Amino acid sequence: MDMPFTPIEWRDNRLFLLDQRLLPGEVKMLACSSPEDVRDAISRMVVRGAPAIGIATGFGVVLGARLSRARNRSELLRDVIAAAERIGSARPTAVNLFWALERLKKVVQQNDTDDVSLLKELLLKEAQLILDEDRESCRRIGRHGAELIKDGDGILTHCNAGGLATSGYGTALAAVFLAREKGKRITVYVDETRPLLQGSRLTAWELKRAGIDTTVICDSTVGLVMKEGKINLVITGADRIARNGDTANKIGTYSLAVLAKAHNIPFYVAAPRSSFDMSLEGGNQIPIEQRNRDEVTTFFGKQIAPEGVKVYNPAFDVTPHQLISGIVTEEGIIRPPYEAAFAKLFG
Repeated sequence: MDMPFTPIEWRDNRLFLLDQRLLPGEVKMLACSSPEDVRDAISRMVVRGAPAIGIATGFGVVLGARLSRARNRSELLRDVIAAAERIGSARPTAVNLFWALERLKKVVQQNDTDDVSLLKELLLKEAQLILDEDRESCRRIGRHGAELIKDGDGILTHCNAGGLATSGYGTALAAVFLAREKGKRITVYVDETRPLLQGSRLTAWELKRAGIDTTVICDSTVGLVMKEGKINLVITGADRIARNGDTANKIGTYSLAVLAKAHNIPFYVAAPRSSFDMSLEGGNQIPIEQRNRDEVTTFFGKQIAPEGVKVYNPAFDVTPHQLISGIVTEEGIIRPPYEAAFAKLFG
């Protein structure tokens, strides 16, 4: 299945990003010409979703290298590291961002040449490789995830883990798209995902364009639709997965997992290898981004909370591994005990 939109594109020596802040009302590409442009796009959520952030990061470093006036490898590495540090300050939770930065830095560190033009071309090839690898891993995740979906299932997903969050195919939604390709009749329940409505604005937009039966619900409706027997499976994406299987994802995911457990509904996470952080023992070590209070106190420019009221606005929460039935990766479906399975997967 080919996606009917392109969320990330490199052309004319610039990075073009589908501006997700404008969806579903307007489809517009935003051009980035510098690392600062990419950092700003990530911070302002023009581009979002852990894999997509990783891809954009890679091309952001390429832009930094192309602007560099370095005369040798040492000077280019200095400028690449500076670009990486600028982009790396955008969002702290999605590990794909830092994974991509390390891959780009290694290109310069491990190629012993002072041919700066060659190093810049190698950086571009590495960024393109990250994008190509993501497309392939998403399709493989989709094939494995589709095995979990039965004909007639009602599926609940949270936030957006579709083509908009990746290079164009998705992680959690890839399973839905592949299940549909196999002829399975499915209904997807999409919670709105406050405060930025990535579910109702983005996921519902993707699913509707793909012709999949889609129902948008308020976040507070989840428990009821589970109790009514409408949900057979919950599947979400992930921004970082710790060594024990604890998983950080968009705020509200933890609540879904608790509700799924209470209603005996399997809860799955879908993510590529780049979203795993084996340096962290557990989810309590995952840094959680705190976002602007205005996201909670205003709604499309209208004030909806008293002026000066206190606001707590974490962008993510952590779902304990005990609540996760399995993790769908490009290598297959990983089931508990996670630490042993991850040791085999990552060596």
